[in-house]
Amino acid sequence: MKVDQYFQGQPCWAELASMKIESSKAFYRGLFDWDIVDMPIPEGTYSMLTIEEDDIGAMYQIPDEMAQNGEITQWTIYFAVENLDSSLVDVTGSGGTVIIGPHDVGEAGRMAVIRDPEGARFALWQANNHIGAKRAGEPHTMCWVELACRTPEQAKLFYSHVFGWAHRDSDMEGMNYTEWQVGSQDVGGMMAMTAEWGDMPAHWMLYFTVDSCDDKAAKVTELGGKVCVPPTDIPNVGRFAVINDPDGGFFSIIELRMGV
Repeated sequence: MKVDQYFQGQPCWAELASMKIESSKAFYRGLFDWDIVDMPIPEGTYSMLTIEEDDIGAMYQIPDEMAQNGEITQWTIYFAVENLDSSLVDVTGSGGTVIIGPHDVGEAGRMAVIRDPEGARFALWQANNHIGAKRAGEPHTMCWVELACRTPEQAKLFYSHVFGWAHRDSDMEGMNYTEWQVGSQDVGGMMAMTAEWGDMPAHWMLYFTVDSCDDKAAKVTELGGKVCVPPTDIPNVGRFAVINDPDGGFFSIIELRMGV
């Protein structure tokens, strides 16, 4: 499905910062059949991930200086905002931290990277000439985002203030699960991290839609990645798996089976 607009608080872009960009290109091209278009930028190259010439995400090589400062391979989820400066006031006023930006990205838009009060990283995007991902709701596009944290009540206050999200709590197989809402649309979720998570920090996870979770999980292994959580059914939702790419970047895949 083509997308031509995002509203305040909707996930709009996915971006991989990679320690080994050529390895990342080979893995994701092989897994999702994305075309990858390199674009020169002052800092090096920004590689657009595309489906039939429609941008759906991007990746770039982590500069040496950032790697020396502890930057690791990771996906960052961008959320659309109407006014970046106003949103940053809400972020800092609610206990979040601005770690990169704000700055203009040419004529495309304006961005900043944020850590929420518990440390989960995400980005804000005020669009100008580039809205973000131009496809959604089809295989190999971002379909869901999910916050894992230890202080869900604090997160509800923070994200509701920054994005205006509403939320709905439900019981999912004995676990409380929160769905984030923009208007009447569910745009993401949240789960509380228990002792079983160990010392893993709070984080945002993105999900890509696939036709077959089992087939893609097998392909991940062939391409040198790891399946951290094997294909697992979520009643009335679908079948998902958590993946670790060859350089350590985490993401999830999901085969949607709504109502099945």
